[in-house]
Amino acid sequence: MHRQQLLQLLSSYKTPFMEEAAMVARTHRFVQQHDNCFDRNLAHGHVTGSAWVVNPARSHALMLHHRKLDLWLQPGGHADKDPDIERVVLKETSEESGVDLAHIRLVSDTIFDIDIHTVYASEHDPRHEHFDIRFLLEVDDNIPLPGNDESHQVIWVPLEQVSRFNNARSLYRMVQKTRRLDTPRYA
Repeated sequence: MHRQQLLQLLSSYKTPFMEEAAMVARTHRFVQQHDNCFDRNLAHGHVTGSAWVVNPARSHALMLHHRKLDLWLQPGGHADKDPDIERVVLKETSEESGVDLAHIRLVSDTIFDIDIHTVYASEHDPRHEHFDIRFLLEVDDNIPLPGNDESHQVIWVPLEQVSRFNNARSLYRMVQKTRRLDTPRYA
């Protein structure tokens, strides 16, 4: 599998968050060491892709209540052997939100955030890690969010309330990054 695109993205990505910087270095090593890093059958871990979806005013983030995990999360999922992680993120966002790809805008083709998290053993999978590559996307918050069968609900959450839905450190970090963004295009 071709990993060069992701390795270049990882090499150029810088973060002011120390905890995330350590995850960037670990992810870079992992991708270098595993030519099948995009394959979910790599038992101890694999690359996944997620989106931090904001509205044009950048005051709200799109979150979904994941049916299987029973958690509020950002859209994302497995790469399923696709080395184009940007394409994976766009596809997963469209599928999970129900929003047509034509209405989803990639804000930047650079990485927005990286997180490594443990997925605990289940009847289907052993304990493993997700090396989650995240991009910043934008969707008009006036567009309906039909969702799909993977989620109980898909909603816009005000940034100051994200931690009430999920207080994970990585979501807190993405909220902080959103607040540091330049003035929204449509303000």
